[in-house]
Amino acid sequence: GRVHAETLHPYRGPYQRDRDRIFHSSAFRRLAHKTQVFTGELGDYHRSRLTHTLEVASIARTLARALQLNEDLVEALALMHDIGHPPFGHAGEDVLDECLHDHGGFNHNAQALRIVEKLETRYPSFPGLNLSREVLDGQRRRTKQAGFEQSPLLEVQIVDAADSIAYDAHDADDAMELGLISMDELHEAAMWHEAPARVKQKFGTLDDAALRRAVVHELIDWQVNDLFEQIQLGLEKAAVLRREDVIRSPRLAVASADMQQKKGELEALLFARVYRHPLVLEHRAEATQGLQEMFAHYLAMPAELPVK
Repeated sequence: GRVHAETLHPYRGPYQRDRDRIFHSSAFRRLAHKTQVFTGELGDYHRSRLTHTLEVASIARTLARALQLNEDLVEALALMHDIGHPPFGHAGEDVLDECLHDHGGFNHNAQALRIVEKLETRYPSFPGLNLSREVLDGQRRRTKQAGFEQSPLLEVQIVDAADSIAYDAHDADDAMELGLISMDELHEAAMWHEAPARVKQKFGTLDDAALRRAVVHELIDWQVNDLFEQIQLGLEKAAVLRREDVIRSPRLAVASADMQQKKGELEALLFARVYRHPLVLEHRAEATQGLQEMFAHYLAMPAELPVK
C-alpha cells in the first residue's frame, strides 16, 4: 500500500514504479556530484555517490535474483539508500549534524525519508514520491531512531550487505588509484593478502594494473558468494517458508564469522591509512569550513535558498 491511494498501473508493478520514481527524482540526479570518500579535486576515477549507488544496486540485484526475491523492491531500496547524503561524504554529514545539534541533529538516512515523503514535488496529486510502505519501511530501518524489534525483509537485508561489500572493495581501489595506499600496505589485511593468491590461481601472473582490477573483482565475488551461502544456510536452519518467517528470524544476510573478521581488519586498515590520510583530512577540513559558512549564511538569509 501507499500513504496516498493510487490506481494500479496496468503493466508496471508497485516496486517497479517506486524504482522509477526514485530514478527520475532530483535527489537521485544530484548524487552524481556528491563524493563517496574523496573529493573531486583528487581526480575523476574514484566513486561518486551515484556510481556507488549503482554498484550497490548491481550487487543486491544479483543476490535477489539468485535467491528468487523481489528484484524491483531490492533495486528501489538500493537506489534510494544514499539519496539523503549531503556533499562531501560523511564529512558533510558530520558538519550538518553538529550545526543541527540543538534541533535533533542530521542523519542522511532520515533525510532520505524526508526527501521522498515531503521534499520532492514531482507529482500534482501528492507531496513526495508516494513510495510503497515496504520501501519506506526498509529505509526507515536505516535511521538512528528505527526502534524495530523484528528483522527487516530479506530484500532490505541484502541491500545493507551489498552496501558494505561495495565500499570495502571500491574504497581500497579508489585509494590505490589516488596513491593514498599501496597494494603492499593492503596486504596487511587478510582479505587483500589472500585475494591476489586466489587471482593468480585463476589467471597466473598479471601486471600490476590487471592484478589490481582482478583483485577488486575477486573481493566482490568472494564476499557475494560467502553471503549467498550464509543466507541459504540461515533459511534452511530457520525453516523459512514465507515473509513472516523472515521477520521473526534473526538477521539472515550476515557474512560468515571468518568473512566478518576479514572485513573488520580491512575496514580498520582503511580507516587508519585512507580515511585519516593527511591529504584526505586536508580536503575534509576545507569541506567542513565551506559547509559551516554556507549553513550560517543560509540560516541568516533563508530567502536565498533555492526553491527546489
